[in-house]
Parts: sequence; structure tokens; C-alpha cells
Amino acid sequence: MSTSELAIDVQGVTRIFESRKGFLFREISRTEALRGVDLQVERGAIFGLLGPNGAGKTTLTKILSTLLLPTSGTVRVLGHDVVGDVAWLRPRMGLVLGGERGLYNRISGRENLRYFADLYGVPLRERDARIAEVLARVDLTWAADRRVEEYSRGMKQKLHIARGILHRPQILFLDEPTIGLDPKSARETRKLVRSLVADGVTIFLTTHYMFEAEELCPRIAILSKGRIVAQDSVSKLRELVGGDRTFEAEGYGFDDRELETLRRLPGVSKIVTEEFGPVLRLTLRVRTGELQPDDVRRTLASHEEVSVRERRTSLEDVYLDLVEEEAN
Repeated sequence: MSTSELAIDVQGVTRIFESRKGFLFREISRTEALRGVDLQVERGAIFGLLGPNGAGKTTLTKILSTLLLPTSGTVRVLGHDVVGDVAWLRPRMGLVLGGERGLYNRISGRENLRYFADLYGVPLRERDARIAEVLARVDLTWAADRRVEEYSRGMKQKLHIARGILHRPQILFLDEPTIGLDPKSARETRKLVRSLVADGVTIFLTTHYMFEAEELCPRIAILSKGRIVAQDSVSKLRELVGGDRTFEAEGYGFDDRELETLRRLPGVSKIVTEEFGPVLRLTLRVRTGELQPDDVRRTLASHEEVSVRERRTSLEDVYLDLVEEEAN
């Protein structure tokens, strides 16, 4: 992929935080939040970044959006360096953080947007028309002149997005955009995000919701302990952890001999065991189509009460497998 096709190009980025502690704060503590991150995001797409708490997602998002300097490495967004070209980049970026901060509750939604339009340098002659446009886009025209303190959480999140797209950015950073929203508001937010991509906006999305990432993002990266442990399409990531098919067998008293027999079945790439009280669950990742649930049942035929079901390997399976491997 040529650099002209990339909205984001990250090469070898690290970020180290230093703090002082101890007697007279003479002891320096160093925390490595990012450890050699490489990341590429195509223009005009939704890209998802997943990772557990403390993995470095927020740190990376802040570096990409010019709010934080990398300790080392290079970061180019829209073809420009985030350290040297901040003045060029910021008018072309939008940033939407999850939660309720960043809005002025004592004034109306429209007045909030007027303030941010002036802050973003939206020409005065275009300001009111642009505000009306984004309010309609997020379905808040009816509440535009109500105080924000009267808004529900979902309405506030819509106003955050309206603020983020007010100046028509080329790239939009969404940090947990649906966190804490009810299912209806979350669905409306996802619909809005998809519509922005249709306008040519590149979207960089961080989320904890696996189904949301799978629904929205053609490509996904998984960040764990400051490193990118995988970066690809969901289908390719399924192959990475052992296959598109997953079998689950539940029963009592499976022994090592039976587990070894299961591992030798055609297409089985991995077996994960979990205990639920006296019940043991075996999760099999399967690469091929020849293995069937009945083959697993026959292998475990000595157990009268055993259930076997097949399902598609989910993004949550992929995520947990990769993060667990990194932890080990």
C-alpha cells in the first residue's frame, strides 16, 4: 500500500511516562505505555482499535490526534507529521471522547456548537448553516435550543459527534463512542458513524464492544501491553487464532487421553479448557470443514451427559485468544 493511500502511518512508536516518587521525589518511575507500535490505516474507512484497559489505546489516540508527543518513532496522519505539522493537521481532525465531558451544560446545544465553530475557525457566514446541517445529521434539531443539562446521555453523545464533524474533518477519532448508551442510542450512533464514511471521512474507532467493532470495522488492530499483537480483517484474524469454526463440548470428567484424541482430529488447531464448577467446557478451534460435531461426540462417547455445539468463531474469541497469548 502506497503512503498516499494511508490516512495513518505509524512506525516504531514508543511512549514512556515518567513520574517522581519517594523521599523528596528523587526516585524516577518509568512506565512504557507504547512499545514499538506499527500501524497503517487506509483513507476513507473505519478502523477499529481493541485492547484491554491499560493497553495504551488512549495514549495512541492522543498521539494520533496531536494531543501527546511520542517518545520515539514516526507518526504521519493524512500524510503529515504529527509533531512538525500540528497547525496543518488540527483543522482537519475531529475528536470525540466517550462520556459527558467537553460540553457546556448551562447553555443550549446550538450555543455549544456556535462556540466550537468559532474555535474551529468556521467562517462566520457559514456558521449557522453548518450548525443546522450537523444538528440535522445527528437528529438533534428538535432539541437544539434546550440546555445541554436537560439532554439524556445519548443526546449528549450525539452533540459530541456534531461538534466533532462541525468543521468537516478529513479524519475523525472516536474514543468509546457508545459507552454507557442504551441499545437504541448505540444503534443510532453506529448508523451515524457508517454514514460519515460514505462522505469520505476516515474514522479511527476505539471500543470495548466486540460486536460493534465486527459490525463497523473492515480492519481491526488489537493492542495489548503497549504492542500491536494483530492487525487485519476479522476473517484473517479468525484464521490467525485457529479457524472460522468453533466447537464447544461440555461435560464431566474429561481426561488427558480424551483431550489428546480431540487434538488429533482433522482440522483441530487449538483446544481451550474452562471450568464451571464441576462442568468442564472444551473449546475447539477448527480450520477445515470436514470435522463435524458428531465426530467430537463419538470421541467423548464414554460420557453420558455431554453436549456439543458448533458456532462461528467470534471476534471476542479472537480477542481473548490473542490477549491471553500476549499475557503468557
